Amino acid sequence: MNKLAGMEMFVQVVECGSFAAAAEASQVSATMVAKHIQAIEQRLNARLLHRTTRRQQLSDVGRLYYERCKQALAEIELADASAAELQASPRGLLRMVAPVSFGSHSLVPALADYMTAHPEVQVDLKLDNSTDSLIGDGYELGIHIGEIDGPGLVARPLKPYRRVMAAAPAYLSRHGSPQRPEQLSEHLCLGLSYWRYHDQWRLVGPGGELRNVAVQGSFTANHGDALRMAALRGLGIVLQPEVVLADDLAAGRLLPVLPDWSLAPSPMYLVYTQDHRPTAKLRSVIDFLMERFGME
Repeated sequence: MNKLAGMEMFVQVVECGSFAAAAEASQVSATMVAKHIQAIEQRLNARLLHRTTRRQQLSDVGRLYYERCKQALAEIELADASAAELQASPRGLLRMVAPVSFGSHSLVPALADYMTAHPEVQVDLKLDNSTDSLIGDGYELGIHIGEIDGPGLVARPLKPYRRVMAAAPAYLSRHGSPQRPEQLSEHLCLGLSYWRYHDQWRLVGPGGELRNVAVQGSFTANHGDALRMAALRGLGIVLQPEVVLADDLAAGRLLPVLPDWSLAPSPMYLVYTQDHRPTAKLRSVIDFLMERFGME
């Protein structure tokens, strides 16, 4: 007889309390129930149930077999549910964490496009420069800038995160445009106050040439958008992520400064937990973001 059907019937007998009740619940005859149990006992060469006219009781072997059958049947049910979920249309709440600048300037427009294509998905986005929330707070997906050192994470490489220099036309008309990295020390440079070396810009140029340039200025802030606004007002040269300055550069509100030089691009990854069961929602948004931001 079918082994899986026998396991299901044995669990039904134990939980219903009798062959007759199990037969009624399974809509089969009591004789068929008895055949299933007898087949298992013959295969195992052990008695599973001590039966009397009034009640039945699990043997030691029966008790162990019942627990293992429950576990096995639960795993089979989970496998079926997982397969069905993978084929279902994306729906439900996606909880995601991403760095502040990339999240607000690049990720939000991308997620808007995704949600237009998948209207049954809702997004809860946390803007945070750390992906610790991915494990500690139950977030399903994250964008991480920098090397990955967290255990248990799948990291899919995205396009490197670039930071470029720019200034307003009014500033450059007053002070001129630097032609070499060392000339930055003669200019007003807008500083990010929480950078460890905020008075030095470590630049990479053509062929991977490295330069550490001492910089100074009269305005610092702890947020890139504040420095962008200061640059637009002509307060100095800004060094910020390309995604933060892209619209202003395209519109001519800011002009490139030393376009062949920048901070060394940082690696960026799409990350998610290794043991996460991939739902249609999670699988589809991963595919979408890899197509939008992945390595070419």
